[in-house]
Amino acid sequence: MAESKNQKSNGAGSIKSAFGAVNRARLINSYFAQQSEKNITPDQAWAHVYSLLLWVDQTTGLGHCYESDKSQPGKRWYARSLAFHDWVSTALGVAPGELVKQIDWLFLRAAEDLAAYVIRQAAKVTAKAETQRKPYHGRGFPRPGEDPELVAIVRETLGSHLGSEPPPEVWDKLVQHVRQYLALENKRKNLVGEGFEDVLAQVLQRTCRRDDMEVSTRRALHELRGFNRMRAGDKPNKVDVSVIRPSMRTLVTAKWSVRADREKQFVTDFTDYVNAESDRKPFEYIFVTNEFDPARLMRACEQLVGNALMFKHVVHISTDAIKATYGLSGDGKDEAASMQRVLKHIDEGRLISLEQWLAGLKSE
Repeated sequence: MAESKNQKSNGAGSIKSAFGAVNRARLINSYFAQQSEKNITPDQAWAHVYSLLLWVDQTTGLGHCYESDKSQPGKRWYARSLAFHDWVSTALGVAPGELVKQIDWLFLRAAEDLAAYVIRQAAKVTAKAETQRKPYHGRGFPRPGEDPELVAIVRETLGSHLGSEPPPEVWDKLVQHVRQYLALENKRKNLVGEGFEDVLAQVLQRTCRRDDMEVSTRRALHELRGFNRMRAGDKPNKVDVSVIRPSMRTLVTAKWSVRADREKQFVTDFTDYVNAESDRKPFEYIFVTNEFDPARLMRACEQLVGNALMFKHVVHISTDAIKATYGLSGDGKDEAASMQRVLKHIDEGRLISLEQWLAGLKSE
């Protein structure tokens, strides 16, 4: 069947915004379409999340589990990153050197879409630019994208390894590729932000398979059942992921990692949720994360509002990954103590895995 004009337009738009919500949804659907349904289960949820979103830190060559600057060789988190990389590789059944080929699926496919779009547009742009530059031909005007400093760095680094001097257009192409590569890494923020929410929502829907469960991402609080409408002039409070069932409303804050300022926002958001609740019925506040910092995980598990725990559950993509990563005792006393408290929270069921949470939702 031929595509309609609107379908073509939407497809082009999704590629142009390769890291945007429309194309993310298309790619996530494509990923799961390639999976066997028997493997889309709560116990395999962590593997799907890591396959789609986990990436290799360019400076260490290891799976990213902590801030890059603190994970460099010689620092404490380099040893832990090695342990994490070993655990992920083993759990996914690949050699450590092959892990890079098994993860980062969503980012790499979005990058491919963006590159294809750029190539299609390049010929049109180049032809038009040449027409615009024609009146100035021969006067030594800079070429579009020319970067003499970058070219000089590459030429100096390669030195005698360059068999011959590349022509200007080859240098221009190299500069363009380098710039695109660096710009792409900045796009990753979208995937560990909204992309994490999208992946989590899809995993929820596909592993729980409940007809009576509605899952939404970034939906305004007042649009959810049992919460008051917002007042005129107020900024909409959007819930990262909401899970609505006949028996319970669950509001999820989903953060791949946690910044200090975001920890304060958790309390503010929860207060807003409580104040907006209008059905006089309980709701759950859940935190889902891939954070490995022990102090941040500890604080999330122990955060109180009044005299009660704020989060009904603190959910980590894989508590087994935490145990493997923390296996090497820290050489900082404070850090070692917080690690022990996190491990205790896991043993006591305060910090649970994504598998445990999903299994509970599925069986209710």
